[in-house]
Amino acid sequence: MSALVLVSASQCTAQILHKKKQVNKSTDATNTAEPDKQLYDKAINDIKHGRHEVGRLGLQTLINTYPDSEYLAKAKLAIADSYFKEGGTANTTQAVAGYKDFIVFFPFLPEAAYAQMQVAMANYNEMAKSDRDSTHAKMAEEEFQTFLQKYPKDPLAPNAEQRLREVQEVLAEGQFRIAYYYYVKGDRRAAAGRLAPMVARYPLYSKSDEALWMLGDVFEKSERKDVAGGYYTLLVKNYPLSKKAPLAKDKLKSFGVPIPQPDAKALAWMTAEQNTPRPKESPIHRGMGMLHSGPDVHTAAYHGNPQMEPEADNGPTDTLSGGNRTTLVSAGGGNSTGSTGSTAVVETVRPGDPAPAKAAGAEDTTSGTSDNSSGTSTTNADGSAAGTTDSAATTEPAKTDAAATDSAAADAAKTAAPAASDANGSQKESSSKKKGLKKLIPW
Repeated sequence: MSALVLVSASQCTAQILHKKKQVNKSTDATNTAEPDKQLYDKAINDIKHGRHEVGRLGLQTLINTYPDSEYLAKAKLAIADSYFKEGGTANTTQAVAGYKDFIVFFPFLPEAAYAQMQVAMANYNEMAKSDRDSTHAKMAEEEFQTFLQKYPKDPLAPNAEQRLREVQEVLAEGQFRIAYYYYVKGDRRAAAGRLAPMVARYPLYSKSDEALWMLGDVFEKSERKDVAGGYYTLLVKNYPLSKKAPLAKDKLKSFGVPIPQPDAKALAWMTAEQNTPRPKESPIHRGMGMLHSGPDVHTAAYHGNPQMEPEADNGPTDTLSGGNRTTLVSAGGGNSTGSTGSTAVVETVRPGDPAPAKAAGAEDTTSGTSDNSSGTSTTNADGSAAGTTDSAATTEPAKTDAAATDSAAADAAKTAAPAASDANGSQKESSSKKKGLKKLIPW
């Protein structure tokens, strides 16, 4: 009896456990989820655990199989994020392409601002040092400017603004190093050509005051104290707390130029920059910086509005126009210089037609003489005629010359065929003579 009771109890417990398992399977949330959500969740889980290729394959399957799924936009953004997190030059390029595609297809979603920020950060992470290639730095500057123009009220805007200051610090540092090389070398023209646009474009650069001092010194040594005084004035006005400001005031006193009052906004900006805590640059920090491929941006500004205008080439261009004329066209479209030669018109002549008659007094460019009707008169270097003839006397000969040219053209047309045959015959004869001479004299 006890054995029977134990057997029946074990069967009951087995049935109860079996029923519980069936209940768990029927109420499992994964069985009720939609297939596109299952694909998305599994792909995201793979990406989180470092299986980027498997995750991207699952997301691409979701995009191809369910084009109307609500997870389509999230899947495209997740693919770009996967490339961005995996890192590397090739993956970064794929990430930038994915983010830009997302912005094109879903421009009104809130994630579009995040995608634009990621495009800028991808170029920011690939940015090299200031003395190396600045391609990624310029691209990062452009992408951050685009973000701030399109999404100025986005929560990521303050971070993008600070990153833009750091990028512009690197670009300005590259220009300043080149200018400093020319300045030390003594090439004033090259140094001023680098410093002047750099100071105008990047006023938040940490060495803008030193650049203004160098510009003033360059023009002072070039005996252009009026231009040098302008740069010293900008230094005193816009950078009143700089170490070069007292020296600039002394220069202005020696030039007899009134010393300006410092700008209130510039004074507040420099005060805020000096009160901002920054990491101290020790010799060990400088030595370790040589091992890093990225730039050091700890000197970048933390306050002030960065440059929002894209860089453009405003230099003049040389364009060639008809009549041997060269025109210098400025950026605004106006002409700044005149012609440098004659304005002769090229005429077309058909074969067999007589040469066009020249006007009285027209200059022959090949012989440098003036073809008048009564004869030839030489011209001086300034184009004036050496000898003059009576205008009334030159009228009739001009008519007779025109008639003579018409009759000569008619005679030439009649004798064209015989002349051509004679020319062919003479050519054959001369060629046979040359062959005979070559047999006797090979050279």
